[in-house]
Amino acid sequence: MTTNRWRMGFHLMPPTGWVNDPNGLCYFKGLYHVFHQYSPDWPNGSERGWGHATSPDLVHWTHHGMVIHQDIPEDANGAYSGSAYIVPGGGADGGDLLRLYYTGNVKEPGAHDYIYSGRQANEILIETTDGFNLGEKQVLLRNADYPDFCSCHVRDPKVWSQDGSLHMLLGARDMDDEGLALIMESQDGLSWTTASTIRPTSHFGFMWECPDRIALDGFEYLSFCPQGMAELPWANGLRDQSGYIPLPAAIKLIGCDRVSPALFRRWDFGFDFYAPQTFTDPQGRTILIGWMGLPEPPFDSAPDNLDWIHCLTVPRVLTRCEDGVVAMAPAPELEQLRGEQVPFAQADNAPAQTRTATLSAHRADIVVDGISGPFDLALDGAARIAFADGELTLSFDGGAQGIGRGRQTRSVNVNALENLRVLVDNSALEIFANNGREVFSTRWFPTADQLGIAIKGTAEAARVWSMGDGMEGTY
Repeated sequence: MTTNRWRMGFHLMPPTGWVNDPNGLCYFKGLYHVFHQYSPDWPNGSERGWGHATSPDLVHWTHHGMVIHQDIPEDANGAYSGSAYIVPGGGADGGDLLRLYYTGNVKEPGAHDYIYSGRQANEILIETTDGFNLGEKQVLLRNADYPDFCSCHVRDPKVWSQDGSLHMLLGARDMDDEGLALIMESQDGLSWTTASTIRPTSHFGFMWECPDRIALDGFEYLSFCPQGMAELPWANGLRDQSGYIPLPAAIKLIGCDRVSPALFRRWDFGFDFYAPQTFTDPQGRTILIGWMGLPEPPFDSAPDNLDWIHCLTVPRVLTRCEDGVVAMAPAPELEQLRGEQVPFAQADNAPAQTRTATLSAHRADIVVDGISGPFDLALDGAARIAFADGELTLSFDGGAQGIGRGRQTRSVNVNALENLRVLVDNSALEIFANNGREVFSTRWFPTADQLGIAIKGTAEAARVWSMGDGMEGTY
């Protein structure tokens, strides 16, 4: 079936329905937990809550269905995004306690615009001692608890501990349509007060969604998703963007009140990436997972009447480069799924620098090292990653009905292309260039029975492995 053709083997995706923002990422009681925004009855139903998946190794996943529903007055129109915080020894039995914070969305009846009136943004807490059996909902913050300059758009709490206090980062839109972030403070994780605000030094979007605080090698970053960006020259006409701003050395997010939009760098230069969230695992790694989708994309992500839509990225390990750029690499655990290594061969009747390989299915891990000069990698002759004249480009052939389903071209300026890693997972592509300094995420919908790979250019080594299925337990 076509539906099964495009299901993925190592990207978290819904058994049925709609998935978007990753929520509540954590490692708790021996398992990695990924909660996510979920509408299991899409396209026919409208309920929006949290789904839940777990893994012992970031590779093999089990999906547990919808676990947080919109079932109290304070989340009547959706259990929106949020985060996880682990309280060591906070359980009644002395064990660790997992707290899940999220925004309950309510639209009041009446003649409202739901921006400046008529919307409730309630921050809600659920506790669990095992990660599965969830306790009662506790409403912690309501509209009246936010500063008067805030509109009704305040959401997506990210909670962490620092300098002896708990902090909650919230994305917001003010009454003048300026995006900003709020920082709340608490001693017990239950009672919260406004501590500070973070604003841009110049206008930068009307709303900041999905904020996150990231710490790498003693430096801190503000990650967020600004909305209202379509007119910027690098935005590809899209309202919604996702990126980060590095803070100066020795500056902490909790002591920062202004950030410069000139320092904003996109997390991902592809077609499908939004709402990333990070967590720190027991190895001390900072791991990011994003949504491979957009709120209002101008291209198709559910062709041929699929009963499911979207997926999440693979877990990505973050590292800080010397110039402050954050590089991303697939978690090395994914190499467990590598199967047979398929050799590249010199293409018949082609230039000497052209090599090809064919896999029996569209699930592969492609690694090319020691690249110099112009370079081109094509998949099925229709998806192309090319470097020339200081520009790295991802492009699709075929227009609206091609395998890109309306996706055409994305590019980023780079000084050189040194290496490339491409993860192919049926209808998901993730491309990591220059050790993950530049990343492209995209959906695509190939129809060929086999995966054809062709590379053209100078490279010291090119390898490709078939990849197995870590998602068998999810559908």
